[in-house]
Amino acid sequence: MADGFSLFSDRSVVAIRVNGELKDLAAEVTETDAVEPITIDSTDGLNILRHSAAHVLAQAVQRINPEARLGIGPPITDGFYYDFDPAQPFTPEDLKAISSEMQRIVKQGQRFVRRVVTDDEARAELAAEPYKLELIGLKGGAGDSGDVGGSDNENVEVGGSELTIYDNVDPKTGEVCWKDLCRGPHLPNTRMIGNGWALTRAAGAYWRGSEKNPMLQRIYGTAWPTKDELREYQTRLEEAAKRDHRRLGKELDLFSFPDEIGSGLSVWHPKGGIIRGEIEQHARRRHIAGGYTYVYTPHISKEDLFLTSNHLRTYREGMFPPIRMDEERDADGTITKQGQDYYLKPMNCPMHILIYKERARSYRELPMRLAENGTVYRNELSGALHGLTRVRGFTQDDSHLFVTQEQLESEATRVLEFVISMLRDFGLEDFELELSMRDDEKDKWIGSDEFWDYATDALRNVAVKSGLKLVEVPGEAAFYGPKIDLKTRDAIGRTWQLSTVQVDPNLPERFDLEYTGADGEKHRPIMIHRALFGSIERFFAILLEHYAGAFPVWLSPVQVVGIPVAEQYGEYLDGIVDRLRRQGVRAEVDHGDDRMPKKIRTHTKAKVPIQLIAGEEDRAAGSVSFRFRDGSQLNGVPVDEAVERILRAVETREQVDTAWQA
Repeated sequence: MADGFSLFSDRSVVAIRVNGELKDLAAEVTETDAVEPITIDSTDGLNILRHSAAHVLAQAVQRINPEARLGIGPPITDGFYYDFDPAQPFTPEDLKAISSEMQRIVKQGQRFVRRVVTDDEARAELAAEPYKLELIGLKGGAGDSGDVGGSDNENVEVGGSELTIYDNVDPKTGEVCWKDLCRGPHLPNTRMIGNGWALTRAAGAYWRGSEKNPMLQRIYGTAWPTKDELREYQTRLEEAAKRDHRRLGKELDLFSFPDEIGSGLSVWHPKGGIIRGEIEQHARRRHIAGGYTYVYTPHISKEDLFLTSNHLRTYREGMFPPIRMDEERDADGTITKQGQDYYLKPMNCPMHILIYKERARSYRELPMRLAENGTVYRNELSGALHGLTRVRGFTQDDSHLFVTQEQLESEATRVLEFVISMLRDFGLEDFELELSMRDDEKDKWIGSDEFWDYATDALRNVAVKSGLKLVEVPGEAAFYGPKIDLKTRDAIGRTWQLSTVQVDPNLPERFDLEYTGADGEKHRPIMIHRALFGSIERFFAILLEHYAGAFPVWLSPVQVVGIPVAEQYGEYLDGIVDRLRRQGVRAEVDHGDDRMPKKIRTHTKAKVPIQLIAGEEDRAAGSVSFRFRDGSQLNGVPVDEAVERILRAVETREQVDTAWQA
C-alpha cells in the first residue's frame, strides 16, 4: 500500500485519479491501481483549489460569526462561492475582515482530512447546521448511487457513494479547527491555496436555487495557482466590465428591459434590430443554401404535447404556469365543456416532430432538415437573469434533423462543418469541442449498448475529423444519447459554449416516428437537435462583447456617416451617401449644427465604422477622406474607389481599421 504523497514528489500535484475516480493526495493505493497525477493548473486541479478556498471562506465566516449557518460552497467557473444564513447581510467591511481571517487560515497550513461517516454520525456532528441536515436527508443513506435529486453544486457535498466529512486539522496540535460535510477531494493543506485568491462580492441567493426557499447570503471569490494569474484574471474582469453588453446596449441604444413588460423580457431598439436582422438574414441564407427548410410554429400548446415529449415531467419547473382555456358554460354558468391547460413552449422540438409526423415518410426524404427562429419561454429565477445572456423569453435558431442510423455520422459531420463555417462568418475563430458520453452507471441511461457505442463512435469520428481540440466527458451525456458541444473564445480569452449537436433516439420513440425504408419495412428515424447560436439574444450579447460594440461594417447599424468640414459641403456628401444607399449601404450625412471635431467624436463614440469627411479640396478633386474608429485617416480617395472599398467591406464582412488602408 502507498499514498499519493509517496508516489508523486512534484509540488504542483494536488490530487490523484485512481481507477478513474478523483481522490485526495493522501488516499491509499495499491500496485494494481491505475493512478494519474492531478496538477493544480489542470481543470480538476483548479476546481480542487477553488473548492478548498470555499472551505476556508466558510471557516473564516464562522470564526467571525459563529451563528452563521452553512449552505453549500462549490467551485464555479473562474472561482467559488459559499452560501450562508447570517443574522444580517454581509457588508464590504465584513468581506475585508473575512478575507483577513482567511489569510491567517491559509498561512496556518491546516490539513484537510477526510472521514467517512454514517447518516446518524453526520447528523449528530452537524446538528446545528439545518441546511446540511437537509442535504443528508436528500442523500438517503451512504449506500445509494449519489443522486441527491438536486444540482451539481449540491453534489459537492453528498454526491459520492459515501457520506464524508472533511476536518481542518491544526498541523501542530492535531486539533480539529473546523469541519464540513463534503464529497471532496481537497488540497493536502490550506497553505497550498497560496496568495492567488480574492473575495469578489456578496449577493443574495435562494437556498437550493428555489424562490420557495429562504434567501441566503452568498459570498463569491476567485482562486488561481499564482498571484500573477490572479492579476491577469482581474485585468480580464476590468476589460470584461468595459465590454459588458448591458452597458453597451444602453450606450449604443440597442435594446432595453422595460419594467412595464417584466424581468428577463427584452425589447429591441431600431439600431439593435438592424444588427439582429443582419444576423438572422445571413443565417437564413446560409441555412437555405445548406439544404434546410424553414418552418413556423406557435408560441403555445396544449399540455398533451409536453406530456408526450416528457417536458412536463423533466422540465416542469422551467416552464411558465399553465393557462386554462377552452372551458364553456351555459347561460346559468354551468360548465358544459371542460377546459384544458395550455403552456408557453420551452422548446421547439415537439412541434417540429409533429411536422414530421403529419404524413408518412420515406427514406428518400431523409435526411430532413427543419429550421426555425422559434421564440421560447423559460421560467428563470429572477436572481439568475443576466442581460441578454439569461432571459425568460428568447429566440432559438433551432434545427432538428431526422436521419437514418446509417446517415448519422455523415450528417453530424455536415452539421459541425456548417456550424464552424457560420461562426467564422461572424468573426469567431478559436474553437474546441466537448464530447459528452455516458459513464458506467447503467441506471442513468436508456437505450441499448449497441446504439450508445455506435452513436458515441460516430460523434467521436466527427470531432476528430474536424481537427479541433477534443475533450471527452464521461457521464455528461443526455440520458438518451451523446452530444458534441462547440466552445469558442472571444477577443479577451473568455470561453463561451455555443453550438450543440445532440443525438436523440428518445423523442422519435415517444412520438412513434417512422419512415419506410428501401426494404419496404417501417424503421425509426434518429433525431439530431442542433442549436447553432444557442439563442439569438445570447449570441448577440457574445458578439457585442467580443467586438466591444465596434461591429464589422456589415453588422453595424450605421455603416457610413458623412461629415462635412463646413455646411456648404453637405450637399456634396449627400450625393455620395445617396449613391451608397442605392446599393444597400446604411449611410447618412450629419447636417447638425455641431462643429466638425465634435461630430467626429460623437460618431466615433457611437462606433460608426466609416466616417466620410469632405471639404473644399475633396469637392474640387472629386474625392473624399476616410476616418476610422481607431482614429486613423485616409485622405484624398476618389469617390468611385471609396464606394468600391465600402461595398467590398460590407460584402466580405471585414473589419475596417488602420490595416484596411493597405
